[in-house]
Amino acid sequence: MNGWVAYLVVGCLVVVAAVALAVAAAHRSRARGRAAARDVPRADPRRIRPGDVVEIRQVSYSVRGTIRLVEVGWSWIEHLIEDADGVRRRLSIEEDRKLELVLWDAEPAAALTPGAPTIEFAGRRYDWMESGQARYTTSGSTGLDPSGTMRYHDYQAPGGARLTFEAYGEAGWEVARGELLHLGEILVHPSTARG
Repeated sequence: MNGWVAYLVVGCLVVVAAVALAVAAAHRSRARGRAAARDVPRADPRRIRPGDVVEIRQVSYSVRGTIRLVEVGWSWIEHLIEDADGVRRRLSIEEDRKLELVLWDAEPAAALTPGAPTIEFAGRRYDWMESGQARYTTSGSTGLDPSGTMRYHDYQAPGGARLTFEAYGEAGWEVARGELLHLGEILVHPSTARG
């Protein structure tokens, strides 16, 4: 009887050890999967259109309008988005060597002008990145003419935070702060009206 009890105890210990190893391996695999998912888009953000819904960091936004910009063969897109509480933001999509997504918040009270090599704003120091003028076309509800020109000055802070100045047509400068998004932080729900 003692021999059978010993075999039973050893067998139970082997089973418990095997289950513990399997659980630990599954946990490590899920953790690696979550880290990888952060950089994998959940639908191609380059296909966003007015009428779609985009989810950014678990907040849903309706895509009200789209501005397509072109500067000497270079192009990028800005989507005007709005959440259920009426908060309006912009989502810019640019593809250089990699896809870059930036979520922008307007800073209408900012008393800043572009052009300096560095700008101090909201406790950060932004360094000049680029400036220029682009042609644009719009779709959806943007509040802009269907086409025209836009001037811009872009700045970047350590860590990737952005500051931009944009002027459409003859309008004055609009200031916005931006933060880079990981591809996995955005989920696109295409409009059912899309053809």
